[in-house]
Parts: sequence; C-alpha cells; structure tokens
Amino acid sequence: MSELALLSKPVLMRRLALAAIAVVAGLFYAWALGQDTLEYYYGAAVRSMSMSWHDFIFGAFDPAGTITLDKLPGAFWLQALSVRAFGFHPWALVLPQVIEGIVTVLVLYRAVARLAGPAAGLIAALILAVSPATVALDRGNISDSLMILLLVLAADAVSAAIAGEDGRFGRLGGATGRLVLAGVWVGLAFQAKMIEAWMVLPAMGLAYLLAGPGPAARRAGQLVIAGVVAGLVSVSWMTAVSLVPAADRPYVDGSHDDSTFVQVFSYNGFLRFGDQTPQQLLAGTLRPTTAQASSAAAPATATAPPSPATAPPTPATAPPTRATAPPTHATAPDRLLRGDLGRDTGWLIPAAAAVALWGLASRRRRPRSDPLRACFVLWGVWLVTLFAVFSAITTINAYYTAALSPPVAAIIGAGTAAAWSGERTTVARPVGLELVVAGTAGYAAWLVSSSGARVPGWLVPAIIAVAAAAIGISVWSLLAPRAGVWAGALAAGLVSVALVPAVASASLAASSRGAFDTPFEPAQTAQAVEQARHKVAAFNVASLQDLQEGAPYLMAAETGVVPSLVIYDSGLEALPIGGLTGTIPSPTLGQLQADIRAGRFHLVWIATDADPRLTWLASHCSRLSPRFYTCVPADAG
Repeated sequence: MSELALLSKPVLMRRLALAAIAVVAGLFYAWALGQDTLEYYYGAAVRSMSMSWHDFIFGAFDPAGTITLDKLPGAFWLQALSVRAFGFHPWALVLPQVIEGIVTVLVLYRAVARLAGPAAGLIAALILAVSPATVALDRGNISDSLMILLLVLAADAVSAAIAGEDGRFGRLGGATGRLVLAGVWVGLAFQAKMIEAWMVLPAMGLAYLLAGPGPAARRAGQLVIAGVVAGLVSVSWMTAVSLVPAADRPYVDGSHDDSTFVQVFSYNGFLRFGDQTPQQLLAGTLRPTTAQASSAAAPATATAPPSPATAPPTPATAPPTRATAPPTHATAPDRLLRGDLGRDTGWLIPAAAAVALWGLASRRRRPRSDPLRACFVLWGVWLVTLFAVFSAITTINAYYTAALSPPVAAIIGAGTAAAWSGERTTVARPVGLELVVAGTAGYAAWLVSSSGARVPGWLVPAIIAVAAAAIGISVWSLLAPRAGVWAGALAAGLVSVALVPAVASASLAASSRGAFDTPFEPAQTAQAVEQARHKVAAFNVASLQDLQEGAPYLMAAETGVVPSLVIYDSGLEALPIGGLTGTIPSPTLGQLQADIRAGRFHLVWIATDADPRLTWLASHCSRLSPRFYTCVPADAG
C-alpha cells in the first residue's frame, strides 16, 4: 500500500491543510516575482559576488572588490548562488527569499505543534503566511528572510529538546544535541543579520531552563554548551576575515579601522541606540590625515574647469533609493503600533500579548515541564524582547518588524489550542475571546483609517461585521454551552482577527509591493515612492559609458548610491568613495591619485566637497556638470 493510504484520516487532513497553507504563502511571496522595487545596494553587491569567488567569499560590494558590504554577507551568498545559476534577473534575487519564507511557514508549524499540538501549529502557520510584514519581506532581496528561517529552526530544535523527543542519532539527537543544533542555527542566523539573531537567545534559554528535562544544574550546563556553540559559529567568518592581510581582501565597510568586529558590534550594533544614527557617529570618526589635508590644500590647476556640451545626460543629483533615506520613526513605546510600522506588523501584537498573558496565567499550576506553558514562554519572551529593542533603536526599517511575525503567529495558535481543549468551557474563555476580538477589530479599524491610509471602502464595515458575528457566536456559546458552538466561536474569532492582515497581504502581492512598502500607504507616501522609482528608472548608465574612454572602471562616486545603480544595471565597476555612507576612509586620497595616474577611471560624481578627498578631486579634475568631473592621469601628476 502507498504511504498516503497508510496515513490516518486526521494526519492526512493535517498534511493537506499544511500543504494548502504553503501554497497560499507561495502565491503571496512569488506573485509577479521580481517586479517589486528591490534594494539596489544589496542587488549590486550580489551581482558583484556572483562574478568572482573572491568577491563571493568576502562579500564585496563592487566587482573590483575594493570594499565589502556594510553587513555580513551570509544571506547574500544564497542570492549570489541563485544569480550564478540563473543569471542576473530580479526574480533570481528574490527566489531565495520566497523559498525561505515557505520553509519558515512549514518549520513554524512543526515547532509549535511539538509543544501545543497540530491544531496550534496549523493556525500559527496560517497566521504567519498572511502576515503583511512577512509577505512584504519575502518579496524582496533583504537578508532578514534567512535570519528568520534560521531562528525558527533554532526554536524548533529547542522545542524538541523541551518535549524530550527521541533523536535519530542516539545521544546526538537527545536534548543536548538538540540544543547544540539550536546554537548552530543561531550562529548561522548571526551570519545573516548579526546581533539581532542573538536577541532570541533569552527566550530559548529561559524556556528550556524552566521546562526542559533533567535537573536544573544539567539544564544550565546544556545551555552553556549551546551558547558557546552559538558564539563560535557566529564569529567564525569574522575571525577568518580578520586573519587575512588587508592587502588581500576588500576594506570592511561600516568601520573606520577595517574591522569586521567594529562593523558588526558598533555600526550595526550598539551605535543604533542613542540620539544619533550610526552614519552620523561614524562620520565623526573620519579625520583627514596630514597627507590628505596638505593635498586638499594644494592649489587648483591654473585653468578653470570647462563645462562642455558633452556633459552626461544624467540627473544632477543621485537618484534616491529607499535604503539611503533615513527612517523617521521616533523612538517611543507605541512606535510599532502606529503609522507604517503598525500597518506592517502591529495588527495582532496586542492580541498576541493578551493571549500570552492569559496562557501563562492559566497554566500557572501545571507541572514545571508543561509543554504548553513552555510554548508561551518561548514565543512570548521572543516577542517582548524584539518589541522592546525595536522600540528603542534609533534607526529602523519597516522590514525589521517581520521578525515579530513568528512569535505572534505561534502565540495565537497556541492560545487557540489552549482555549479549545477537552476541559469544560468556562465563562472566562468566551468573555476573553470577545474582548480580544472587539479590541483587535477596533484597533484595526483605527489603524487603517489613520494617517490618510488608502483602504478599500468596504474594509472597515467588513471589520465591524465580522467582529460582531464572532462576538455573537461567542455569546451564543455562553447560552448554549456545547462544543460545536464554542468551536464555531473560536473559528469566527480567528477569521475576525486575521481578516485585515490577510487583506493587507493580498494588496501587497496584487500591487507588486515589496520589502520597502507597507500596506495601505497614505497617498503622499505612495506618490513619493513612485517619484523615487521614476528617478531610478531614468538613470541612464549607457550614457555614462560614452565617457569611460577605455578605462577599466566606469566611474568613481561619492557614497555607494550611484555605484549601486551602475553595478546593478551593468555589472561594471563604479568605485564608491567612502563606502555606502561616504564616511569610510577607503579609498584613501593616495589610492585615488594612483588610480587616476593609472587611468583606472576618468569620470567622477561628487555631491559635496566636505571630504578632503572630494575637495582634491573637485579642484584638480575638470568639471562636466554640477556633479560630474572628468580626471586624466596628468591631473594626479
């Protein structure tokens, strides 16, 4: 007999339901694949990494391998392999994130089902699949998709260790082995998104310490081992790169001293807390050397720079990209519950918080190893930790909040399973359901109606009608306390709380929106985004090639903005002066002068002259337009 025929009907139905959820997720993530606005900076780096194994290993931003990305390259290795296999296409950049998103849904089902049962796992998978922040993220080329998958895999391993499931490899598959595996997953997640991956360690450690098998001393020792593994895997690539001589690798962007550790723990880490952005703080570390200062003070050439009619027909200023626009969200406790951040991920956070508190309170008298309480601890602490950090950091992008979707989905799934149990339904459960449904519906109606958000005219009435129906069925379950009525009330409540996120996700997919978009954007925001897209589309790389004049590099440019567009569009070398932000001391003025003498580039794009390197270029090279200059070897003689 076939394996399908041997399955029991409940198991078969669960697998079919999970497959249907995975299909829904795939449709949301892959609809009109590659038509969304991508991050050109990351896309350019992936193109460079796909062209050279040297650039691949070090995560170089530009084809010449002069400087790295301003982040660890872990997630972009998969994108580079996809581009290497299928060619450079937008869909090839997005494909890894689509696959990662679908796998995350499947792994979350297993992780939640281990501790709260299959029904809870299915509900969690469905909620995650239709979460707007997740849908938007997985439609782009951002590294968070892989980090979230790896962290959910780590949570799955911890859940298996708590449940005491037998492993396939003897002791290696026992609790210690599962925790070591969780440490490996967290370490790999660190390669994708750095310190953010470590933020879930308290949740995993506390859940196992409270509910894991064996005596407390043994559990603590196992966690220490897992933590050491997580730390070693996390810093492995950074350590290896630090051991390579600087002359044999790209300069590390995001650091003033060519250090991967500074890049990770300062620029992408603790500098994100405070009154200034990491870019502002990093700019303060850039000081001209004596040689740079003396060169910058050198007199300009005797003849004035000409302005010929052959100036490149490109914009006078760099076309903006979404990554270079600093987020403007002020730090506040409710930061994630309003505005575009709220429309991205806030829909179910209050409901999840209420359910988690109820779940912990309702299981307080259970044995220490109660798996359902451990589930609430694991995902609840994850949610609280990231919510607190995202509310406090200076710089935040909307796609960061996708890391909140798995704990929100898991909590709602576990809470529904806890409310639907073999125990007699008490009055408190229907009343609690009614409060959660009413509060979530009211919050959703306010969120879609605030800040000039564009929403379908039928959505708010639908929110009210569906919530009223769910509350009505819940009241009926109090008057007619039967299992079937209570099951209907729970189902109606789930439909009510998931309605708006599902509509928001569908709108993102249908309108080809991606990681830099939020659902129901205000008209003013949408207009600004479209204008930025049109400026990027109008940027003409081919016109710049007429001025290349046989040089190996197409151009050099202040910051990584213009080079991002050039490399993404053509794969040609565009040297970023000062890295992504323009504040990095690479290349030095001496290196730029050597490149000009060697004829490596002729065209230079300069927006400001505050940097000694740019001052020297502007005073020694010939001006073509307000932003473009041309340099010949004699200029550096």
